[in-house]
Amino acid sequence: MRNPTRQINIRGVAIGGDNPVAIQSMTNLSVTDVEGTLAQIQRCVQNGCDIMRVAVPNKTAVASFAELRKRTDVPLVADIHFDYRLAIAAVEAGADKIRINPGNMSLTQLDSVIDCAKANGVPIRIGVNGGSVNKQALAAHGSKAEAMYASLEQYVRYFESRNFTDIVLSVKSTDVRETVDTNRLIAALGYPIHLGVTEAGLLRQGLVKNSIGIGALLLDGIGDTIRVSLTSDPVDEVQAAKDMLVALKLRQGVTFVSCPKCGRCSIDLENAATQIYDYVRNMKCDVKIAVMGCEVNGPGECGDADLGMAGANGNVVFFRHGQRYKTVSAADAVELFKREIDKITNAD
Repeated sequence: MRNPTRQINIRGVAIGGDNPVAIQSMTNLSVTDVEGTLAQIQRCVQNGCDIMRVAVPNKTAVASFAELRKRTDVPLVADIHFDYRLAIAAVEAGADKIRINPGNMSLTQLDSVIDCAKANGVPIRIGVNGGSVNKQALAAHGSKAEAMYASLEQYVRYFESRNFTDIVLSVKSTDVRETVDTNRLIAALGYPIHLGVTEAGLLRQGLVKNSIGIGALLLDGIGDTIRVSLTSDPVDEVQAAKDMLVALKLRQGVTFVSCPKCGRCSIDLENAATQIYDYVRNMKCDVKIAVMGCEVNGPGECGDADLGMAGANGNVVFFRHGQRYKTVSAADAVELFKREIDKITNAD
């Protein structure tokens, strides 16, 4: 059951309401490198990203952002900190949404940003992070989660008093439990929520922390757009987010399973599984593919798969809907299995 929220639109991508959970990532190059940033955006979109965020730290970056806007139709979010004038300039440069922390601006400055966003029909993401939560809120509440909620609610009420409700909420912490607890609190506010565990770390650590935090909330029905924050290539963020949504049946895609391998395995399972996964990972069809190492797990795990392969005494057996139908040599198995995948995905 999805948590009920308002709906907002970001250059044709609707989030909130009953819309699918949208995937976001953020470029990690200076936006002044327009060509490199554009290429990075295109790679992310090719791998399933819906919305891209770009840091806009100064006036020079605003000019580059405007050029970027002219050269892509992908929804672009301008990431702004401290200088309210950059937020206004980014909106005027064509940003489809802006991300701000209202605590970094005076009320007069915030009013100017709200007025500009309203005049241009641009949504605002209100962000509060564990590292920048209001000190007064921390002193007044028993936990950081409650303090972050109180800070965010205060901002929401202020935006509402200014008759601006085209907002997305975001509360993040490096602490997974804190992130989960705070997002469960803000769900009651009724606005679309952007999920993520901030500063989650390198690839392996970051995947674990984000999967626990984002996954727990999505299972609660909370979350309308996600970013898997990683110290890595943005494409890794997109792929992880997509895998997460497919695993939770929140996005159509190939369900891929492979066994952990044991001493009975008679084929190069890791290599075969990697090649097959890379082949199917961007397919949007709703099929299950199984790659197994031996005859113990093979028939069982392939039994509920649309297509499966399992090692058997140096050869590989193919299964379709649980029925064994072909045996091939291990050397030819991967390429032949790709052809079988093409048959069922084209049929679907």
